Amino acid sequence: MKVHIYLFRHGQTTFNRDKKFTGWLDSKLTPLGKKQAQTIAKKLKNKQIDVAVQTTLSRSKDTLKYVLKYHPECRQILNDNRMIERHYGKLQGLSHDAVIKKYSEKQYETWHRSYSTPPPKGESIKMVERRVNSFIKDLLIFVRKYGKNVAISAHGNSMRPFRKYFEKLSNEKMMKLENPWDDYFEYTINVK
Repeated sequence: MKVHIYLFRHGQTTFNRDKKFTGWLDSKLTPLGKKQAQTIAKKLKNKQIDVAVQTTLSRSKDTLKYVLKYHPECRQILNDNRMIERHYGKLQGLSHDAVIKKYSEKQYETWHRSYSTPPPKGESIKMVERRVNSFIKDLLIFVRKYGKNVAISAHGNSMRPFRKYFEKLSNEKMMKLENPWDDYFEYTINVK
């Protein structure tokens, strides 16, 4: 028997549109973000989803609501902040331009795209990977035990280590990933 994991990123938010570091701040979906969520929902329309996972941020929940409109069979929605966005610490709420102006383009790139260097009082991707891997471990136990298909409404940076794990990527390849706002990734797990 095979089960499926459907992983997707929330739609565009106001902070995404305005090129601001969002992190754990709540930022609502833009009109485009709502359309992107509807696109994901239509692409997943004919899949079976038994269980859904969201974070406590509205962008994750609101994107999932669009997806689940087509899935009355999904009777269980779990909150799990191990899949929440990377915490950007002191950069949260600041525009990318403001960070570049204050700290330099080189420092911005290091904080934004480095695997192991966290922004001030924030998380590196390496730190995010630790919590995402803990989530994956529990997820695999769950799907193997119950044989359930799972949809995950995630965030761009939490998807990186998730995809690294399932797609067997190097850190370098993982850090170059750009996760779409209007598509999903499907992973198949063999269960007994």
